[in-house]
Amino acid sequence: MNELAQLTALCERLGAPPAQAASMAAQLAKRAGQIAVERGVPREEALRGLLEVLVKGRAGEVPARFGGPASPPPRQGESV
Repeated sequence: MNELAQLTALCERLGAPPAQAASMAAQLAKRAGQIAVERGVPREEALRGLLEVLVKGRAGEVPARFGGPASPPPRQGESV
């Protein structure tokens, strides 16, 4: 199984319909190549980072390198 097929299968396991999973996999592979060139890192490292964002995002989490969500401002009438 090649990389694109593996990425497609992963996206499907995460809940994407087959056509969308194939599109997502192609975008992930393309972006990993772009990040590798831009940042001078191995393509595998770039893909690992993208997959971390994908999996954590699917779980409703924020990867540590992005920081957590900011605290919402207090509602009107609430004290700080």
